[in-house]
Amino acid sequence: MLAFQFTGMAQTQEEKVREFELQRQAAEKRNFSAMLDSAIATSQKGDYVLADTQFRELLRMAKSVPSDLVYHFGENSYHIGNYKQSVDWLNKYIQLKGTTGQFSDDAVAWLKKAESELLKERQIQSQQAGLVLSKDYDIDCGPTGKVTCPVCKGSTVIIKKGYINDTYKTCPYCNKVGYLECADYNLLLKGQLEPSRTNP
Repeated sequence: MLAFQFTGMAQTQEEKVREFELQRQAAEKRNFSAMLDSAIATSQKGDYVLADTQFRELLRMAKSVPSDLVYHFGENSYHIGNYKQSVDWLNKYIQLKGTTGQFSDDAVAWLKKAESELLKERQIQSQQAGLVLSKDYDIDCGPTGKVTCPVCKGSTVIIKKGYINDTYKTCPYCNKVGYLECADYNLLLKGQLEPSRTNP
């Protein structure tokens, strides 16, 4: 009887610990969302330097970066003249969301502006210091956990143009499915995803 009571008490304690952990995670998520909303509002008011500081703090805190943060950090980076950083993060948002994301149209428009400014800035490479590039973080791929393969654009085939004929090669990254699982996508961003050697 005593052993049964002890087991019951242990289970109750485990449930309490589990409940406490769930509440802690929910509180962390609410706090992160509130901080993100504040950073976005700061950027929209035109205080881009302060917003950059707030976005960087969120990136430091995040275990997995939400797509809203990816977009807003990319746009804000344009406003403070970090065009390479802006191009990097806006490209990641477009890769994640394609044409269906909440900010897809805006991301494409800001990306064009950032790329244009970056071309003008190519002669001055000193701007590279201090950039926060998305390859330094794990990007959250959303509820599906998948991203269209950025290497083959989802076609599963890489076409190499030749003088006489085009050559076709099976994409060595997406295993003939046209998309990458989130873990593989993040490895690809960091240059750590090994291509398959079995594909022709």
